Amino acid sequence: MQNNHLLRKILNMKEMGVILPTLLFIIVITLINPVFISWSNIVNVLRATGFTLITALGMTLVLVSGGLDLSVGSVLAVGSIASGMALSVGVPIPLAILMGIFAGVVLGLINGAIIVRFKIPPLIMTLGMLYMARGLVLIVTEGAPIHPLPAAFQAIEQEVIFGLPNIVYISFILAIAFNFILKNTSFGRNVYAIGGNKEAARISGININKTYITIYAIIGALAAFTGVIQASRLGSAQPNAGTGYELTVIAAVIIGGTSTYGGVGTILGTVVGALFMSILTNSMMLMRVSAFWQNLAIGFILVVAVILDQINRDRKLKATTKVDN
Repeated sequence: MQNNHLLRKILNMKEMGVILPTLLFIIVITLINPVFISWSNIVNVLRATGFTLITALGMTLVLVSGGLDLSVGSVLAVGSIASGMALSVGVPIPLAILMGIFAGVVLGLINGAIIVRFKIPPLIMTLGMLYMARGLVLIVTEGAPIHPLPAAFQAIEQEVIFGLPNIVYISFILAIAFNFILKNTSFGRNVYAIGGNKEAARISGININKTYITIYAIIGALAAFTGVIQASRLGSAQPNAGTGYELTVIAAVIIGGTSTYGGVGTILGTVVGALFMSILTNSMMLMRVSAFWQNLAIGFILVVAVILDQINRDRKLKATTKVDN
């Protein structure tokens, strides 16, 4: 009886809508190309998932609150270049990492402050930041990468523990932390409340502006930190790092079940969404699918996820209307 109850509880999880297709996709890809489940390829998939997941955790907060951030790819590059430049002039590694993260926090604060102060739609503000941050990187570096970076810095990501690179452990720990924040803190409850009904949140005494600014500062820090870890992985800070990254992150979060209308989303769903995106890209590379078709597939899946979100939202609205009547 208890086993049946547990099974029913698992199957009723919100995230099963993405977990089951992901498991099915893994089985199909393995049957087509058994190389997919080789240990070296599993490591590649998990590594790619980690790089997507870190920023996707912040994007989950943004989307759940009803916002959007298109600037994360450029902020990633800023974090990478800021740390790379600091390291190139002899700044100690821990301080250089903090400088890169701080640069992301500053850009996130600018995004959040302007959005709440001037009531600018997040889409427009973060789109502008996407271009401004990328332009800043290109101006400072003149388009040239910063290398070589210290071997000790490169070891941060490149070192392997129990067969897995550090990025896997870092992203996993951050996922646990953000899951706790969303589920068990007043900040997390405020994020859901604002995304669910901003006016009701304001009436209940939630400081909406402060929460928004905090959310954008967090995603700025996470995107910049991803850039720092990517520089460690590559052994150089690349000015074109993160190009198109924002779409991958947004797709992972939406595929993971976070609603584009706000108020709905979980960290577990985002983890599975990031894993699905990595599996999709990796499997198409194994099958030597053209990069053009890869973009088409990702775009198609993203549109389908948004359509399903809309259908689910309409169904809930109809159910609520029937109950009220």
